[in-house]
Amino acid sequence: MTQIKKLLIIGCGNMAGAMLAGWLAAGFEPMRFSILSKSLEAAPGGVPLYRDVSEAVAAGGHDAVMLGFKPQQLGQRSPEIQALTGEGIAVYSLLAGITLKQLKAAYPSASSHIRVMPNLACRVNKSPIILAETGMGESDRTHAFAFFNPLGTALWLEEEAKYDLVTALAGSGPGFVYRFIDALAEAAVELGLERDQATSLALATVDGASTLAANADASPSVLADQVASPGGMTREGLNVLDSDKALVELLIRTLEGTASRGAELSAGVN
Repeated sequence: MTQIKKLLIIGCGNMAGAMLAGWLAAGFEPMRFSILSKSLEAAPGGVPLYRDVSEAVAAGGHDAVMLGFKPQQLGQRSPEIQALTGEGIAVYSLLAGITLKQLKAAYPSASSHIRVMPNLACRVNKSPIILAETGMGESDRTHAFAFFNPLGTALWLEEEAKYDLVTALAGSGPGFVYRFIDALAEAAVELGLERDQATSLALATVDGASTLAANADASPSVLADQVASPGGMTREGLNVLDSDKALVELLIRTLEGTASRGAELSAGVN
């Protein structure tokens, strides 16, 4: 397997659906994809939708599959889709916590096994996409990178032991950012601002700050100092966040808890 000519998406929930939307927005032809799902109401225009495995097997033509169902369903779903993951087929997995070893055991006939961790920003082509693989040659890795990079910024992770931590940061991270936006607005409401105005200002502030940070030569810490003049309002607020490394310590606990859940998911799969 070299170039991904047609990808069969098995289970097309929020994440897989966002990825498909991102690929189509990036100009990929709809016929490069197909979906196997019993619950999806409809597929995007031009993308074939199969309701059962036998229908997908009969259609054939795919050279890669992407697993988009729940991690806990790996043991249950694997036997029924073996016919779709045979020789020459690459198996890409969105299943949080499921290791390459577990994927290889579940789909032993596949040519290669690849973990993929994006976030929902792939819908707007702004997601990090973390890739880890076994069984691929250099050409396969090049083609896989080219396939996923249009969703944002793809990155090969060579140390799979760090995958749960990277997932906590880049995969779960948007959830934490959304909670921060909500908390920033809620704090302003508690202090007297109207909720709609507080939410609008919090969203615009985070949007502008993240865009500037992504395009600046300076690091985020330097940018924060540039905003905060000595003795000024921003500096006073930063002093609260920086006191006893309160914000950093909170996020260490957040990432630790998130990453440990990946290990629990892996351990819970037969």
